Amino acid sequence: MPQKPSSTFARIRAEVLRLVALIPEGQFTTYGSIAIHMNVVARHVATVLARLTKEESRALPWHRVVSANARISPNMDAKLAARQKRLLKAEGLKIDRAGFIQDADAHFHVVGVRRNIRWSEMQ
Repeated sequence: MPQKPSSTFARIRAEVLRLVALIPEGQFTTYGSIAIHMNVVARHVATVLARLTKEESRALPWHRVVSANARISPNMDAKLAARQKRLLKAEGLKIDRAGFIQDADAHFHVVGVRRNIRWSEMQ
């Protein structure tokens, strides 16, 4: 039986979803950039996005979040990585064979500066 997520994880998850929804079409950001802004680790962001429901996956531009160095995660399932590449290309981004977004500086979405948040202490 799956364990119910903690209230801390639920708040982190909600913030990740909010921030991903704000990434404009034709731009991207990284797991780490979101994590730095939120004062969490990149793995938290990746975990949230890996566990999207089908409805969330259809509604949220999850494909606009990539690994460090503007690269589609090489650890991602090959079919999902191909889908992400197709979606990004459809928005005008150029991606090389290794999965790196070309001219990344021109398409990078800045999430914001690090926030001073202690997620476990929030009410």
